[in-house]
Amino acid sequence: MEAHKNEHAVSKMCKVLGVSTSGYYVYLRRLRREETEREKMNRYIDERIKFHFHDNLGTYGAPRIHRKLIKEKIIVSNKKVSNRMRDLELRATPLPKYCQTTDSDHDKEVRKNVLKRNFLPCAPNKVWGTDITYIHTGEGFIYFNPIMDLYSRRIISYAIDDSMDHTLPLRALKTAIKLRQPGEGWIHHSDRGSQYCANNYIEKLEEAKATISMSRKANPYDNACVESFFASMKKEYIYKFAFQTKAEAIAAVKFYIEFYNRKRMHSTLDYATPIEYEEAYYEAQKEDATAHINTSA
Repeated sequence: MEAHKNEHAVSKMCKVLGVSTSGYYVYLRRLRREETEREKMNRYIDERIKFHFHDNLGTYGAPRIHRKLIKEKIIVSNKKVSNRMRDLELRATPLPKYCQTTDSDHDKEVRKNVLKRNFLPCAPNKVWGTDITYIHTGEGFIYFNPIMDLYSRRIISYAIDDSMDHTLPLRALKTAIKLRQPGEGWIHHSDRGSQYCANNYIEKLEEAKATISMSRKANPYDNACVESFFASMKKEYIYKFAFQTKAEAIAAVKFYIEFYNRKRMHSTLDYATPIEYEEAYYEAQKEDATAHINTSA
């Protein structure tokens, strides 16, 4: 009689908690015995998966987290990581749809597409991409214009303002040129928005001896690297907040760029971060130069 009452109480408790009675008894059996080595390892893997997922703003799916675990000498398959993330309900949000910001309906001169979707330059400062996007706040929109080095996908510079006239991208461009001083013939790629066709913007590019390239009309795939960056920034971080002020949104953009450049792994870069990928390039250049000197000697 007493056992029946206990079973009834357990059943009622499980119903309230939303768990199965059989699952509750399995849990009790696990508590009563010592944890096996395999169970300890699985629990440790789950802890590391959760750490890397949340440490990277919830942006990493199974392939990137699998890479992180391998770096930690945790031998596990990508499939197992994927299964564990599913069971832990750790999922990335889907990419937002493309939305054009700049205005290509103007009477200024438009340049042809020199880049032609060649998004894999051989070195830094060979090809830069740029575009403008907007972020909504309780005080109105802010506009964000980054300049990306397509070799490393690194954001070199950026400008943020509550207006997207021609001065916005020009500020970002001037900063990028001052920081990187690209060599003659480097490619600057953008869409054909009026801001990028403005006289003072073109003059600055010509002064820096750039080859000017522009996407075809209403074709985001011609500038896919920058569009992909916008999509990642918004779905991984910006869309998690409802900004009351422009200052809050600007702070969030600045934070994400630091995360993106220094910490976010890219599958295109063999799962390195933009800064790591650039540093590896320059280190390889130093090693080649040293080897050449030693050979000549």
